[in-house]
Amino acid sequence: MTNPAKTPSQTTGAPAGDRIAKVLSRAGVASRREAERMIQLGQVAVNGKTIDSPALNVTDRDRITVDGQPIGQPEPARLWLYYKPDGLVTSNNDEKGRDTIFDHLPADLPRVMTVGRLDLNSEGLLLLTNDGGLKRTLELPSTGWLRKYRVRVNGNPTDPDLEPLRRGITIEGEKFQPMIVVLDRIQGANAWLTVGLREGKNREVRRAMAAINLTVNRLIRVSYGPFRLGELTPGEVTEVKGRVLRDQLGQRETPEDTVAPKPRARPSGPRIAKPKAGAVSGAKSGTRSPSRTRAAPATSPRSRQRPPKGE
Repeated sequence: MTNPAKTPSQTTGAPAGDRIAKVLSRAGVASRREAERMIQLGQVAVNGKTIDSPALNVTDRDRITVDGQPIGQPEPARLWLYYKPDGLVTSNNDEKGRDTIFDHLPADLPRVMTVGRLDLNSEGLLLLTNDGGLKRTLELPSTGWLRKYRVRVNGNPTDPDLEPLRRGITIEGEKFQPMIVVLDRIQGANAWLTVGLREGKNREVRRAMAAINLTVNRLIRVSYGPFRLGELTPGEVTEVKGRVLRDQLGQRETPEDTVAPKPRARPSGPRIAKPKAGAVSGAKSGTRSPSRTRAAPATSPRSRQRPPKGE
């Protein structure tokens, strides 16, 4: 009698399923890094047994709980555009007790993670997602998406003064890739610049400007790849429609995006309203506008991951 066909995992010796941290991330519990931390703190159990190492593969047959509560099924990947105000920390919590963005997001927003970060004194476009895999994809250097900033500096630089940034400079032994730098206008003692970069080094724009003796006194991120701040105002959130998101990521359209959505009850949280045009670039004519809501203080701070460094 012939032996039954072996599964790929049996043939290769690889364990079945996915890593526990990846499963938790896909379920919207936390980023992979934060999920690994939760495991080490003893917050995660598999089939009733608390685990202390993320080196574990699980399948759909396993029962996973976090703090005693079963995790939900993975939801479709979603993406939001958020205008981060100046003065908020992009972190799940702050050791100095300062307000974080998660203290001021709409109460009806699901558990989300940030794509990269913006500094305390920086403002503008910050991407939020419920999906750890999408977060990782958008943050990978290989994605190579251009991030644009409107930058106000103290001083009256001339175009040649900015040339070192366009060629690429080295600061304290760290090499910075060439930037796109355009001198827009001089305004009294200040100048406005448009800066484009593809890296995400810590405080990259501020450090680069300081290297040519310019001090940044306002920094606004206006785009992240194809996604634009548009006419969002500080504290507002708008969701990117699934079809637009897949368009930008090169994914195929799915049937649910070709039919009109079913009407749903108005949420109990902040009022949802259509945003003005221009929040997302690359959307085709006729694409439905994403919904937008002004951020409101959450009923209670929620656990969030600490995002990677960035401008």
